[in-house]
Amino acid sequence: MFLREKTRTKDGKTHRYWSVVENRRISGGRVIQRQVLYLGELNDNQRAGWVRTIEAVAGEKPTARQVALFPDDREALPIPDCETVQVRLDKIELRCPRQWGASWLGLYLWDMLELDIFWRSRLPSSRKGTSWLNMLKALVCYRLIDPGSEFRFHREWYVRSAMGDLLGEDDSLAQKDKLYRCLDLLLEHRDELFGFLKGQWGKLFGAKYDVLLYDLTSTYFESEPPAADAVSKKRFGYSRDKRSDCVQVVVALVLTPEGFPVAYEVYPGNTRDTATLEEFLDRIEKRYGKFRRTWLMDRGIPTEEVLEKMRERGIDYLVGTPKGHLTRVEKPLLEQTWMQARESVRVKILQQESEFYVYVESQDRVAKERSMRWRRLRRLWAGLRELRNRKVLTRDDLLMHIGALKKEAGRDFRLVNISIPKPQEPVNENTFRFSLDRERLRQAYRREGRYLLRSNMQATAPETVWENYLLLTRIEQAFKDLKGSLSIRPIWHQLERRIEAHIFVSFLAFCLHTTLRNLARGRAAGLTSEAILEKLSSIQMIDVHLPTTDGRHIVMSRYTQPEKDVVLLLAQLGLTLPEQPPPKIYASG
Repeated sequence: MFLREKTRTKDGKTHRYWSVVENRRISGGRVIQRQVLYLGELNDNQRAGWVRTIEAVAGEKPTARQVALFPDDREALPIPDCETVQVRLDKIELRCPRQWGASWLGLYLWDMLELDIFWRSRLPSSRKGTSWLNMLKALVCYRLIDPGSEFRFHREWYVRSAMGDLLGEDDSLAQKDKLYRCLDLLLEHRDELFGFLKGQWGKLFGAKYDVLLYDLTSTYFESEPPAADAVSKKRFGYSRDKRSDCVQVVVALVLTPEGFPVAYEVYPGNTRDTATLEEFLDRIEKRYGKFRRTWLMDRGIPTEEVLEKMRERGIDYLVGTPKGHLTRVEKPLLEQTWMQARESVRVKILQQESEFYVYVESQDRVAKERSMRWRRLRRLWAGLRELRNRKVLTRDDLLMHIGALKKEAGRDFRLVNISIPKPQEPVNENTFRFSLDRERLRQAYRREGRYLLRSNMQATAPETVWENYLLLTRIEQAFKDLKGSLSIRPIWHQLERRIEAHIFVSFLAFCLHTTLRNLARGRAAGLTSEAILEKLSSIQMIDVHLPTTDGRHIVMSRYTQPEKDVVLLLAQLGLTLPEQPPPKIYASG
């Protein structure tokens, strides 16, 4: 290891930045460098201290002392016909523990989807022998198991995992420049991959495409916003991550009802949800053919114009309806009778010319929404009473505190009538008053646990419509997986093509995640994909170094035996661990 210096001139002043770098020898006798630790800007004393530390760590190895393997007082053992090697038992070492089990499972899922068949012809090795296919496998498994930046992959994750052993690669696979170049090769094959996955989902799990779920989310960047006149998808917009201070992109995703990803698209961060649907309808129809297909969407995505076009093209839909739309149909709905769909769910049907409305009331949702509303109202009421009881409070301070209470209470703030003192008036019980708006509260009570669905599906039972709409929770869970366990956010890339390549790699990792979830659904129900990966991560790989008396080293890379609960899990999933790798003999240590 050694210190590497980088200089940067800013505002006429030269800054020196230091990193601890390690040389590693790879195939062909070449040497690559891996940044072990970034030190930042050091002064001369700090630099001298790091030099002494590195010299102490990388000092001369002590001379090994030869020890006889067999005592002198024993009779000589018979000499076998083959070549013999004596092992120095007192010098056996265990080196380089690294995570093996989850990496093996990630590659198993990759092979289960037969992604090598798709990528082998599209990602040939470079002229210098770099396997872009193996690099993509490693990046996707990294995103599935322990997601982070490409620089973290290069700096620490690859060497702490057994991915190199499983792929038959050395440390050159983790060079950061190659990782970024690999990302540049992926996007042109994205649409072809969607078609390939369609066949794989059908072959492995019998997936059907007559019902599709559609929704959007956003993901933000930890970077400077682009210039106003720059052509970039990084834009400020409505942030579902509550990070309105960051630029973002919008990601639209299509799933089957079982949760299998069909396609996705990346839009600028300021794209309105209503502006994306029509384009996706054309794309899916072109890729999967023109037959009657049902689209499930949340409220706010389709406009009246798009719904009209869907009816004209014979496309079925089931969408949520904004609560403001309920006012327009509330009177005719009151004339309809309730029908029991389930034990705690009842519905009303309002037939229109070309579509119908389903008004759903769920008792469980009534109890949940009522509890949430009263909890927010109690906090709001307590906050208002505390403000009124303060002895010294100016009108400006009162308005600021009320604004904070309004943000916390959300829509329930409108259920309270508040009288605010006029300018120059003191704040007291006469000028600052508040009371419940009982008429609005009664209206909110009538709509608790109720929501309005809109559809043009023919000959469909009301309970089926309601159950189909609940499938939208699958796409909500998909976004939770992408943003949670797969950590698609934040994005650190600056170049447009690498931003989209980052999302593409996350999509591939989500495909492996979905495969594992559906593999476990029928065999280990109750265990999530994250729990299974965590269990298998306990299987480590260790290098057993056996020095011999003739100066050579026998190195056996061995994965540890799984614990009993992991053995049970593997048996339940129908997975069998591979044979231990063969030993290697090196001329020197």
